[in-house]
Amino acid sequence: MSDPVSRRTLLAAAAFGGGIMAASHANAASLGNPDLPPQGAINANPGSVSDPGPGNPGIASQLPSAGNPPATDVGDMPLFWSSFNTAHKRIQNGGWAREVTASDFPLSTAVSSVNMRLSAGGIRELHWHLASEWALVTNGTCRITVLDTDGRASVQDVQEGGLWYFPAGMPHSLQGLGPDGCEFVIVFDDGTQSEFGTLLVTDWLAHTPPEILAANFGLPADTFKNIPLNDLWIFQGKEPGPLAADQASVASGGSPPDPFTFALADTPPVKENASGRLLLADSRTFRISKTIAAALETIKPGAVREMHWHPNADEWQYYIKGEARMTVFGAGPRAQTMDFRPGDIGLVKKSNGHYVQNTGKEDLVFLAVFRAPEYQEISLSQWLARTPPALVAQHLQIDPATIARFPSQAPGILPL
Repeated sequence: MSDPVSRRTLLAAAAFGGGIMAASHANAASLGNPDLPPQGAINANPGSVSDPGPGNPGIASQLPSAGNPPATDVGDMPLFWSSFNTAHKRIQNGGWAREVTASDFPLSTAVSSVNMRLSAGGIRELHWHLASEWALVTNGTCRITVLDTDGRASVQDVQEGGLWYFPAGMPHSLQGLGPDGCEFVIVFDDGTQSEFGTLLVTDWLAHTPPEILAANFGLPADTFKNIPLNDLWIFQGKEPGPLAADQASVASGGSPPDPFTFALADTPPVKENASGRLLLADSRTFRISKTIAAALETIKPGAVREMHWHPNADEWQYYIKGEARMTVFGAGPRAQTMDFRPGDIGLVKKSNGHYVQNTGKEDLVFLAVFRAPEYQEISLSQWLARTPPALVAQHLQIDPATIARFPSQAPGILPL
């Protein structure tokens, strides 16, 4: 007859031994699994990672790193993910816009943003802002008009990959051109600036006494009897004629000394290799852009935007194409990972370390914007490669000869 006590003893001993092995593994910090108590699903049993709900599978599938972060993530961090995809659209005949301000994305205190679409002939009415406006055209062509403080006007057509910059207070307009209008992203150098709260020409005229309008323009008050009593904001207009004709019509005041537009897509990359490229525009090249610097970054499948940080400004990101995963590192230690897709927004606070991986099968394209006159970056590998190797070796326990092989030229995108 078998001994049930002996059988139970053997099972208990096996379970106890397995528990010791699991505990030993969990308590042994290692590369890629550094923390005590250990973090991540790799250190948990199935019951610890189960999630019976309620939940939204669609959102969970878009943000897998939030629900199953790597074991190297640790600590708390303000949410650095937002998205135009969840922003409310204001749609009118002629186009639409949606925005993400500090009210929607509290981490983004330095800049606010707008995604706008104008049909062919669609007009964003004559207006101005309390903040400066920087923009990148992502589709189609937009005709811009602007007047500077010396009465010099500019009219330009901005194509996909082109920029414009309007300093605070300078009046301007935007119009989509054929055949399919335009789409663009706007960044204001003030986190509270809203596209739905701008200074509009129709608003001011409608709220000015007729006799004042008559005195101001030197015309009978009856001239203004048909002005709109409600603002237009976006409306369907007629497509403009040739650019040269519009430019000639405003040429009497002279030309502004610094262009309000910049063809970013046509500039030579500041970094380029088999893994991708970086295009850059700041006040050194786009001279009028005194408060905004930006990089348009392309990362090939499987490549990584190197570990780095920016010492002079927060990095606001707009994901245009592809799929990405970004980890942000802060003091504490704190490290968190999130996923990004087209239309999403990321925000990395000034001097926080980060890297971006292309996790998809096509090129990853995203825009990085900084409220600063010049782009600044510090590369982790370059810093360590240009610090005395013996000193770095004492920190990392790596042979100085190996440290000498660290990339020292700040490659930007890896592998080379």
